[in-house]
Amino acid sequence: MTTATAPPRTVLEWFPAGSPRGSWPAEEYAAAQGAQVTDAQAAMGLASDQFFVVANATPQ
Repeated sequence: MTTATAPPRTVLEWFPAGSPRGSWPAEEYAAAQGAQVTDAQAAMGLASDQFFVVANATPQ
């Protein structure tokens, strides 16, 4: 039996969930990072009630 482990991720930025624009700032930041060749995506931290942008580790 093999177990898969998730690749390391780095949180790049946090955004408050109570923002009037919702997740847009996090999604815009993730898109800007993607334009700079960083595989980034926005996610929601339910425990912290914040949006955050994470970058996936690139294989070496």
